[in-house]
Formats: sequence, structure tokens, C-alpha cells
Amino acid sequence: MTAGMTFGNSAPDASPYADEGPYGTPVVHKKAGLTRRGKVAIAVAGVAIVGGGTIWFQVHSAAVAKDEKEAAALQIQMKKLELEEMRIRNEQASTDKKAATDSANKLQAAVDKCVKDSSGQIGKGYGSPSRSAVVADCKQQYETTDGSGMQAAGSAQGAGNAGSGGINSPALLGLVAGGGLAIAVFARKGKKADA
Repeated sequence: MTAGMTFGNSAPDASPYADEGPYGTPVVHKKAGLTRRGKVAIAVAGVAIVGGGTIWFQVHSAAVAKDEKEAAALQIQMKKLELEEMRIRNEQASTDKKAATDSANKLQAAVDKCVKDSSGQIGKGYGSPSRSAVVADCKQQYETTDGSGMQAAGSAQGAGNAGSGGINSPALLGLVAGGGLAIAVFARKGKKADA
């Protein structure tokens, strides 16, 4: 006889292995979705991401605003320096122009005096110089002997090269002196090693 079959009107045994339905033991399906603990973890992670993103955005915005302010301040400072440089150049140009004008006036006065002094020789006879020849001779004489024009040109050239440095710049002189000192030290060490 098979287990679980009874005769008569008695109730069947409640056996743990007894089939509940005609197709076998029914499968109990778990409910789809997250557990309560998973839902809490996702909510906490979402709040942390949103909060961290908001804080990062505020910090980043503050840093960008600070950089923009510094850039604007630097640009204003550069404009001020350019204006100061232009003012210095204009002052130097006006000084050079005044010196050149003074030099030209002195030269013209000297040439006029020379022509006036030599006017007694003009048109006196055959072979005597003409007025234009006397003027040309006086100009040639005073333009080559007057050094003030050369000084003005030299100062203008020096002002143009002042920022670019040159043979007389302290950095170059220091570099040459340092190189000479290094060569002297190495030469002296070489002599000590040979001895």
C-alpha cells in the first residue's frame, strides 16, 4: 500500500511530502523589487550624490568667479603699466624733440652768422663765391662740427634700446664675470691635481 492512502472515512495523514495540488508542490514566488534595506541604501546614495554635486558646483563656481576677478585685475594692471610706459615714451619724445629743435635753432643761428660774416665776399668779382655757395659751405662746416645733433640722436637711440639690454647690461657683465671666475677656479684645480 502506498503511504498517504487511507481506507474509510478517516482524514488523510498530513504528511510533509504530500502533494498539495494535482501538479506537485506549488512554487512560492518572491515579490519582485528591492528589499527595504536596498531602498534605504539607494536613497542615501542618491542624497549623497546630489549633495556632493551641489557642493562641488558651488565650489567650482566660486573658483571660476575668483579666477575671473584676478584676470580682470591683472588686465587693469597691465593697462596701467602700458599707459605709464606710453607717458614715459611721450615725455622722452618731447624731450628729444625739444633737444633737436634747440640743436637745429643753434645750427641755423651759426649758419646765419657765418653767412652774414662771409657776405662781404659775395659777388666781389671773378671767382668770388655766390650766395648759395657760401650758404652751402657754412652749412657743411657747422653740420659736421656741431655734436649736439649727434648727442640727441644717441640719446634717442639709447632710450629705444634701454629695455632690450645690450653689451653693457648688468646681467651680461655678471655672466661674463662668473664664467671667467669659473674658468680660473677650474684651471687652479687642474694645476693642483697635476702637482
